[in-house]
Amino acid sequence: MAEFLTTIEVAAKLGVSETTLRGWRVVGKGPKYVKSGRWVRYSEKTIANWIDSQTVSTDDME
Repeated sequence: MAEFLTTIEVAAKLGVSETTLRGWRVVGKGPKYVKSGRWVRYSEKTIANWIDSQTVSTDDME
């Protein structure tokens, strides 16, 4: 089974505030998450994949 992280843990890992991460959930901007009732968790694999998808190469800027 995948390891799941809390909003606090993911915010710290990404270097953003919990408020920012919650805002991203509202607008569908941030990483995918699992929600059951009030319980919100992120899988470590999903976070790693999301970070990779946000990576911009300097070659992409030309």
